[in-house]
Amino acid sequence: MQYVIYIAIFLISAVIFTMVGVTIRKKIAESKMKSAELEAKRIIDSAVRDAENKKKEEIFKAKEEIMNARRELDQEIKERRGEVLLQERRIVQKEENLENRTNSLEKKEKDLEFKNQKLDEKTKEIENTLEKQIEELQRISGLSKDEAKKQLLSEVEKDLTLEKANLIKEYETKIKENSEKTAKELISYAIQKCAADHTSETTVSIVSLPNDDMKGRIIGREGRNIKALETLTGIDLIIDDTPEAVVISGFDPLRREVAKLALEKLINDGRIHPAKIEEMVEKAKEEIEAVIKEEGERAVLETGVASLHPDLVKLIGKLKYRTSYGQNVLNHSIEVSNLARIMAEELGLDPKLARRAGLLHDIGKALDHDMEGTHVEIGVDVLKKYKENEMVINAVHAHHGDVEPKTIEAVLVQAADAISASRPGARRETLETYIKRLEQLEQIADSFEGVEKSFAIQAGREVRIVVKPDKVNDAQMTLMARDIAKRVENEMEYPGQIKVNIIRETRVIEYAK
Repeated sequence: MQYVIYIAIFLISAVIFTMVGVTIRKKIAESKMKSAELEAKRIIDSAVRDAENKKKEEIFKAKEEIMNARRELDQEIKERRGEVLLQERRIVQKEENLENRTNSLEKKEKDLEFKNQKLDEKTKEIENTLEKQIEELQRISGLSKDEAKKQLLSEVEKDLTLEKANLIKEYETKIKENSEKTAKELISYAIQKCAADHTSETTVSIVSLPNDDMKGRIIGREGRNIKALETLTGIDLIIDDTPEAVVISGFDPLRREVAKLALEKLINDGRIHPAKIEEMVEKAKEEIEAVIKEEGERAVLETGVASLHPDLVKLIGKLKYRTSYGQNVLNHSIEVSNLARIMAEELGLDPKLARRAGLLHDIGKALDHDMEGTHVEIGVDVLKKYKENEMVINAVHAHHGDVEPKTIEAVLVQAADAISASRPGARRETLETYIKRLEQLEQIADSFEGVEKSFAIQAGREVRIVVKPDKVNDAQMTLMARDIAKRVENEMEYPGQIKVNIIRETRVIEYAK
């Protein structure tokens, strides 16, 4: 019974709490709805206010833009008005200038008409005077107009005959000059096609040292290292006060190069004693032999000479370490070969023979330190030993005039050798002689009275002299040219001939007013 009561109480409590909860939730919902309505109303009011403010701002901005546009328009109108006023002032000024020029032209036109009238009157007066003078001349000379014309034509014909003779002589001279010019162009074309670099070599080489302490190590105890190096290479080693440098002196450039290479290897290695020196000298000789072979093959390839004996190729490579008056003999031989080939091609001869003989013409210089005789004789013997072509041997034998050349190609080798060796700059001593010759040539020309300026041109083969026209006349020019040429012959030494060219210019100036 008691449980029934508890259950009834629980059920009644549950019903009561449910009713109370529903009532509370209803009130909360109503309260939230009122709050939402209030919030919605507030948002709407705020939106309305923002819209009003935005509207007012837009209206204000529009008014402001209108005001700015109006101000800009007023400013532009003002500027346009200023430009229009300026253009109007310019137009008015131009109209005034045009009117002034028109008035000036009208005045000049009237003056010109007046001058034309005066000129016509003067022309008529001159014509009348000329007719009277012609009549008077005819009366004095006793010749009619036609007779005088015939006599004048006769005199003109005589002058024309003299001019014809002078023209014929001039053309003959030009033909001779053109033939010389063609020959010079042929040689200059060959030189142009073969431009080789030349370096001046001396009888000493310099080896740089990392520091001066290395000098003592090179000398060695009681000089044993330096003695061993000099004995093995055949050169002199000069160790002086020059900082961080050693001078290698020797007449034979091949031995000098071996010594230089061996010394550089010893310095890099750091171990310097007689046994090491001997080892490095042998290595240097092997490397030099390889370089000689490469240089010989390069020369053969560069000149296009085929089927040479390997020993001859090595001898050609040795010319890299041989100089003549500061000119490298290998480069000289390559240049002579190319020059001879080019001239042979231009003349329609055998270019293969010319370039082969040109390359081998100084082959004896590779051995003239080791054998007796001139380099020509040594070269001929070497070529005969290796059974070279007889025409090549003759060209080598004849390139210094020791024997008569048997072929034109041999003559071309002579010419190419002279061009390569004697052109300015090829050899040190030749360059100094060349400069002195130019200076002496100009001094001789300037010493004559009446000479204004003189110029030695064409590598000293011509001296061009400008004389003062008020002191030297045409007849004196001929005598002066002969005197200068005689003095040059007596006082100077030079190859070929020197052209003395004297120029006299007379200017007459008059002004038409």
